[in-house]
Amino acid sequence: MSESNPGQRQRSGAPVFILDEDSERTAGRDAQQANIAAGKAIAEAVRTTLGPQGMDKMLVSDSGDVVITNDGATILSEMDIEHPAAQMLVDVADEQEAALGDGTTTAAILTGELLSAAEEFLDQDLHPRTIVEGYWEVERIAADAIDDCILDDDEFGEESLQQAVESAMTGKGTGSVAVDALAGTIIEAVERVDDDGTADRDAIAVEARTGRSASATEVVDGVLADADPVRDGMPERVDDATVAVIDGDLEQREPGVDTEYAISTDEQLSTAVAAEEETLVGYAESLATAGVDVAFVTGDIADRTASALASRGILAFEDVDGDAAAVAAATGASQVPGADEVEAGDPGSAGAIAVEAAGDDSVVRIEAGAGEPRATVVVRGSTEHALDEIERTVNDGIDVAVAAYNRREVVPGGGMVEVAVAERLREAAAGVEGRRQLAVEAAAEAFDAVPRALARSAGEDPIDTLVELRAANREGRAGLVIDGDVTVADPVEHGVLDPAAVKRESVRSAVEVATMILRIDDVISAD
Repeated sequence: MSESNPGQRQRSGAPVFILDEDSERTAGRDAQQANIAAGKAIAEAVRTTLGPQGMDKMLVSDSGDVVITNDGATILSEMDIEHPAAQMLVDVADEQEAALGDGTTTAAILTGELLSAAEEFLDQDLHPRTIVEGYWEVERIAADAIDDCILDDDEFGEESLQQAVESAMTGKGTGSVAVDALAGTIIEAVERVDDDGTADRDAIAVEARTGRSASATEVVDGVLADADPVRDGMPERVDDATVAVIDGDLEQREPGVDTEYAISTDEQLSTAVAAEEETLVGYAESLATAGVDVAFVTGDIADRTASALASRGILAFEDVDGDAAAVAAATGASQVPGADEVEAGDPGSAGAIAVEAAGDDSVVRIEAGAGEPRATVVVRGSTEHALDEIERTVNDGIDVAVAAYNRREVVPGGGMVEVAVAERLREAAAGVEGRRQLAVEAAAEAFDAVPRALARSAGEDPIDTLVELRAANREGRAGLVIDGDVTVADPVEHGVLDPAAVKRESVRSAVEVATMILRIDDVISAD
């Protein structure tokens, strides 16, 4: 059997087509080189954004929309990436961003460096499987080294949490608000959703609103819903509110099958109108009987029902499908399908529900509910561009704060961890059997690339800085501290901290992407 072209096989002289003739296939070393090049290109695209003095990128879409940011995850997600290997890196970065909110740029740099090292080994005919197994050893050794860098319990406290959040946001867009003030706002939100020492990230929402400066950013103890009262004359504020969440409509029910009614007399018409009136007013009566003060309805509310609700002093909102789950969680209300089931379904409660102006629209503030603890960070910005960047920064800060708050594990920043991991890899390489040792040794250089990138972003010589960092870490604890001047000093003393979870995930992501790419030796694409 011989291969005549990528799309067919010969057998007994007759061609058997396996792939469409328009398909493209890249195999062997060519496929590996193309995939490695794609991964390295992604790493280079974000390398200069690393650190508090990292550069920004301007991303312009086909429609002319402009995004200016130095957030690695945003850059990767906004780039129009077609190469499948590069997209793998973007997908893993998205997962890390969603889980922890930081570390994606570090992960991308590490991935690019691991792929560069692997490329040299492949040129020397080292089998990809050997490199992959070596990188698995790297992940294990690096995780142990990171654990050894975690601050002791007596060093971790409220100040450490604040510093970790500040470190994650320094260099990113925060508008007119100082980083420390914004970090304090974020920590306030995290503490408000504390449930027995653990904060639920999903319990913190972020609402972005233009019209005021970033310094007006605040925390709401509860949730916000975009809705207007269904009728004028309803109360705009209800204290100690009993709340119903109805998953359906408060309108005249449609028959389940096509039905026609023949009305031939005034009496029949009056009867039909009275029946409809009874149904629509009955919704309001059921809510009033259940003691409901405020009703959130995912569907529509009929005008007659809205009038009956207003006359009974009940505040009601319709079309709140996107906010219903959050309202129910915050107030402890059960979502029920109809008004007549509210009493049995256990309505919720809130300390206060108020309708407030938000530009040309209204927003409903639900405070201090009886359900799960909830908080909303209301982000402000004077322009849409500024607001978008501040919103991204706040979301990242919340992710970092929750990771540090829940695990109570932070490590020194400023590249100190990467230097420590690199040193550990060099020490451990001798104990790794076979040619995998080469991959472990090369990975040490990959980790050195992170402090080199930090130094370059700060305008320092990367090689001299790395040499100084290595020497200082042999004597104690040292990282690159960028605070006006650029110095090699103890990051903990200068408040430069990172969640240990972010470092672990950066290593895991880098190894995962690098090994996935190295194990591919055939790329088949349809036209």
